[in-house]
Amino acid sequence: MSAYETILQRRTIRKFKQVAVPDLVLEKLVNAARHSPSGGNQQPLEYIIARNTELREELFKFLRWAAYIAPEGIPKEEEKPAAYIVIIGNNSGGSVTLSADLGAAAMSILLAAWEDGLGGCWIGACDRKNIKKLLGIPDGKEVECVIALGFRAEAPVMEENDTDVKYYKDAKGVLHVPKKTLKKIMNWEQY
Repeated sequence: MSAYETILQRRTIRKFKQVAVPDLVLEKLVNAARHSPSGGNQQPLEYIIARNTELREELFKFLRWAAYIAPEGIPKEEEKPAAYIVIIGNNSGGSVTLSADLGAAAMSILLAAWEDGLGGCWIGACDRKNIKKLLGIPDGKEVECVIALGFRAEAPVMEENDTDVKYYKDAKGVLHVPKKTLKKIMNWEQY
């Protein structure tokens, strides 16, 4: 599958099979993030892989899931992530592109995960203070986001929609994800 095909197929996954993600795959995902572009090559991001059952349970408590479809979008016990990658910002170097670096790294993780048959959910809505304490993250470094990971147990579908961005579940429980049409967002030469 080409990179372009992976980008078009990837969807946010919030339901996971209860199968462990191999350590080598998790390491591969962090390595993909490490190779992502970084403004001024500052590389202000660090990563914590959380795969231990007890740690995952504690971390789960500090995450907020799927605002448009809550509480239905919150993974049930038998759907919870098999692992997390917590992305940490270390801005001691004075990076002015930390948020852009974060976006590039998170997307690299999600795309590499998809190619390996995994799904992921990029979670920015979380209790950063308690996650920092739980994971022993030192002062001067901050939780930027959490990527929930696991083998996919759902298959969301994309649909073009220029009027509504809210994702929803249909009567069969299939998640529909609206995306604006290319015609709506693209201009040639000028606005």
